[in-house]
Amino acid sequence: MEQRKKGRKRLGNRKRNHNVMLRFNDREYEKLRSICESYHLDISQRGTISPLLRRLVLNGQLEEKDKLPNTSNLSYHLNRIGNNINQLVKLAHHKNLRSPNTSLENEIGKTNELLCSLIEIVGENK
Repeated sequence: MEQRKKGRKRLGNRKRNHNVMLRFNDREYEKLRSICESYHLDISQRGTISPLLRRLVLNGQLEEKDKLPNTSNLSYHLNRIGNNINQLVKLAHHKNLRSPNTSLENEIGKTNELLCSLIEIVGENK
């Protein structure tokens, strides 16, 4: 009869060559502890967290989140809009339209003159 070898199983071609080290803050560590407890694992024992995390990462169903759209096209269009704004400002300065509210200011001035004359009329009648 063959005698079984004791110790860790040999991985052969499946040998793991890459290390990944994780650090957790207190809140994250407590969450990890609760996950380990749900699997009935003792977090203080050596060699329990690595297989758990490996199983969760490699076999877990991860949600695919919407990827961000390609922003190079967006930045191109933003630059074009900025260019158009600069052209409009240059044209406004060229035509001496420094304030787009000049007609509004004229109307306010006329209204103030009419109010002053109305006040004078009301003051004369008293």
